[in-house]
Amino acid sequence: MKIALGADHKGFRLKRDIRGFLESQGHQVLDFGTDSDESVDYPDFGGKAARAVAEGEADLGLVFCWTGTGMAIAANKLAGIRSAVVLNTDMAQLARQHNDVNVLSIPSKYVEPEQARAIVSSWLEARFEGGRHARRLEKIGRLEESSRKRPVG
Repeated sequence: MKIALGADHKGFRLKRDIRGFLESQGHQVLDFGTDSDESVDYPDFGGKAARAVAEGEADLGLVFCWTGTGMAIAANKLAGIRSAVVLNTDMAQLARQHNDVNVLSIPSKYVEPEQARAIVSSWLEARFEGGRHARRLEKIGRLEESSRKRPVG
């Protein structure tokens, strides 16, 4: 599987750990940075990783920042992206099974590397269940489409 990664300065160490983990599992990684703890703006890196997923360059994406919230917000601005912040394996599994999350946001403030590896594994192993969840995602898609036709606010 091809997985896009993006992180800001607060998430780059966790991203680096997860990159090694993914590669050891045989996944191909597209790393969109950043690669230091020098302050950067999270939309620059989360946006690149999410765009790779939205445009089909990557199958899935993982983004990392301090709380996970900023990265998830940035990723969700792209059509076709469903991003969620997760703190544990149960949330990750359900995010995939019920919401078909294609960009997972992991907060480095709350998640240690070992836990992050378990979260990523749980997410990658889970499968979208469809059924009533597909109906709900179709409704989200219609919301997304309607927002492109007219400005919000």
